[in-house]
Amino acid sequence: MTKIPSGKSKTPTGKNNSGRGQRDLKVKVKSARGRKLSSTRWLQRQLNDPYVKRAIAEGYRGRAAYKIMELDDKFRFLVPGARIVDLGAAPGGWCQVAVKRCNVLAERSGKTVGTILGIDLQEMEPITGCDLYQLDFMDEDADEQVKQLLRGKADVVMSDMAASSSGHKQTDHLRIISLCEAAAYFAFDVLDEGGTFVAKVLAGGAEGSLQKLLKKKFKKVDNVKPPASRSDSSEKFVVATGFKL
Repeated sequence: MTKIPSGKSKTPTGKNNSGRGQRDLKVKVKSARGRKLSSTRWLQRQLNDPYVKRAIAEGYRGRAAYKIMELDDKFRFLVPGARIVDLGAAPGGWCQVAVKRCNVLAERSGKTVGTILGIDLQEMEPITGCDLYQLDFMDEDADEQVKQLLRGKADVVMSDMAASSSGHKQTDHLRIISLCEAAAYFAFDVLDEGGTFVAKVLAGGAEGSLQKLLKKKFKKVDNVKPPASRSDSSEKFVVATGFKL
């Protein structure tokens, strides 16, 4: 991963064709000394999550890959030839999906080839077909650096970023909305006309200002909870299309 000096579909469950109503075996996690009950529950949920199992089987770096697949199935923004910027890209699941859907690996085959740019504060393992950079998108000149790397403007800016949890629901909600607004302003600087902005938010009452901001700059703003988002999670995704310069 290159460091830049300063200036994240179908459901995986299928029907049993045998007609016997067999159930998937559940993995049970025993409590361990020093481990909190909440951690044990989280681990058990991870081990039994069908999206986690599918991600492992299909080589994706996390279950979040299926969230962007489902959003793209609905809104079709990861198109062949698109120039994509993934903010807070680690561990890289969204980039992996974008590489496949934007024909990045189709060079010299006569197909339209896309460009995927993954940005994160931390280093990432390389992803074939994706350019990864260690960069803070909130740096003063980050937008100009990104446009230079893309050799132009972006068609899509997407973000699965979330602020570190404080354990206080209201505080966490405000933090992620603030982070999403920062990503939106970055998108305003790097998106080409007609572009798309996709970002994770948390439902909680403070997202009204974000919605107003996006509606001024995009033709349409949708709020979606894809099937891959856990039902007990307050996360949803805003998909703003038709960027207006």
